[in-house]
Amino acid sequence: MNPAGYDRLQSQVIPGYASLARLSVALLAASPLAAQAGAEVLVAGCGTGAELVEAVAQRPDWRIAALDPNAEMLQEARQRLGENQQLHWHQSTVEQLLDQPGSSGRFAGALSVLVLQSLPDDGSKLAFLTALARSLQPGAQLLLVDLMQTSLPSLDQQIDAAWRGFQRASGLNDPASHGLHPIGRARLTSLVNAAGFGDPAQVFQALGFEGFVLQRLS
Repeated sequence: MNPAGYDRLQSQVIPGYASLARLSVALLAASPLAAQAGAEVLVAGCGTGAELVEAVAQRPDWRIAALDPNAEMLQEARQRLGENQQLHWHQSTVEQLLDQPGSSGRFAGALSVLVLQSLPDDGSKLAFLTALARSLQPGAQLLLVDLMQTSLPSLDQQIDAAWRGFQRASGLNDPASHGLHPIGRARLTSLVNAAGFGDPAQVFQALGFEGFVLQRLS
């Protein structure tokens, strides 16, 4: 699937998708460390490059490590962005990136948009978050956007029905919600604290999709 087709599908599935990349980059660009000129930033799970397009547009001074373990996704992102000296490509997981010398404590900020939801809560989520925390400078921030479980179980059925209705109204004939592993706010807080972050601060919500600012502890 080409990048335009992928983004179109995501916009049919995810309320507010068109604003996610722009909002996430804008929030990270305003954070204390990533606001500095020439900051080095990690985009974990860059997919077909939506966040990269925004990062290059909003912060042409950033040095960006664009990471994705999927070779096809990474190739689509590279074709979409073209040659750009501020982008450094890595077909890798965050955990594998940390094996490279100088990667620990390297980045002034990071973005992880719609990645954690795909990992099962069997240690994989914690490993991912821990690797992200270790990759950041103390005090640096991570912008995390993910599908979450509602904190009000009485609304579960209504929110699920609304999500499916949103997808159908957006032109998707076969609404999808399978293959993901959402967790609740309390579980997220427990995981990010164990990984080395402070408590998550919510900055975005559209139905079950929520965005958080996380700061690495000193």
